[in-house]
Amino acid sequence: MNKKLSFVKTKNSVMFIAGIILITGTSMNLFASDKAGIEIVVEGNNKFAFDLYAQLKEADGNLFFSPYSVSTALAMTYAGAKGNTEAQMADVLHFVLTQESLHPVFSTLMQDFKADSEKSGFEFSIANALWSQEGYKFHQAFIDITKSYYEAGFKEVDFVKNTESPRQTINKWVEEKTKDKIKELIKPGILTGDTRLVLTSAIYFKGRWILQFEKKDTMLRQFELMTGEKVEVPMMSQTKKFRYFENEIAQVLEMPYEGNRLSMVIFLPKEKKGIRELEDLFKAKNIKDWLLELRKQEVITSLPRFKMTSEFFLNEALQSLGMTDAFDEKLADFSGMTPDSVGLYISKVIHKAFVDVNEEGTEAAAATAVVKTEKVMPEPKPVFRADYPFIFIIRDMRSGSILFVGRVMDPR
Repeated sequence: MNKKLSFVKTKNSVMFIAGIILITGTSMNLFASDKAGIEIVVEGNNKFAFDLYAQLKEADGNLFFSPYSVSTALAMTYAGAKGNTEAQMADVLHFVLTQESLHPVFSTLMQDFKADSEKSGFEFSIANALWSQEGYKFHQAFIDITKSYYEAGFKEVDFVKNTESPRQTINKWVEEKTKDKIKELIKPGILTGDTRLVLTSAIYFKGRWILQFEKKDTMLRQFELMTGEKVEVPMMSQTKKFRYFENEIAQVLEMPYEGNRLSMVIFLPKEKKGIRELEDLFKAKNIKDWLLELRKQEVITSLPRFKMTSEFFLNEALQSLGMTDAFDEKLADFSGMTPDSVGLYISKVIHKAFVDVNEEGTEAAAATAVVKTEKVMPEPKPVFRADYPFIFIIRDMRSGSILFVGRVMDPR
């Protein structure tokens, strides 16, 4: 089983929960003055996405998560970190900007997504909330940052008297924000009477392909698992013009959603059992270079329908990346959150994500050229047949933000 997203526990415990949902599927212009900051934050978030994938890939089976949601939830937590705890979080999350500059950029990205989804053909929403112990004091500056830049409302609950009632309240909020796709984010026993703060970040995305698959063309076809076993799955098919690239390692296909802002990019190993070799190369620089090579051409495309839910406790992954003090009761420094910070530390980071890919879409975004032409015979159309394990991302084509990352080992 995978793991989950919760946040801080202690004598005065803070919990962090990044709940996510993906369903498949572009625009207020980014402010010119924010462009440099946005590029820096997006590059850092994407580096973290691949770092996190490298930690999670060893698990068996399908894999799906939203690095953007995790980064957002941890950015709210980072707003209250100080000293070595702050430095470690910045290093692991690739936060290069100062606290004063970082949070406004996260806000700009969030507002840009919201503005585009309101006028384009896809649904995309980000919701944040902080759930605090009744009467527990937090610095006003911390409250202001989470409210102003992350639109995170502060909601008081009573963890001390009864943890079950807050647990149900928070889970219900997550369900509502993810259109009932993420249920039971916080399992019984996660919250304790020592919990003082739970931070939640929920993302919902639903989009329709610009070029949809015809349901009449979907047929049962064989999908070969890593074991060599072949299973029958509904395989969608179409021949249309997509942005495409291939090298000796993989075929890369980009399928945009309505609004032409978000897209799914699928990475299919050249070898049927080449997923592990591909994962070794699944790094920020390589993927950035491959995406730059995409060119539109007619592609014979076959893709399985698939639906999956993944859950993660991310404590071990984050600590392996170097974020250790935040989870240590004695070393954690979250004095930027509250005056009463003794013993305040992260107990759990929980993440849950859902994706449904079908014929209609997904529910879950100065150059010089010298051209010489000679008469040649037309090249055959590339065939992209995803009938064995592959990796995919959903990204924002404008900013480059990677919103979701997944691996399909068995589409059933």
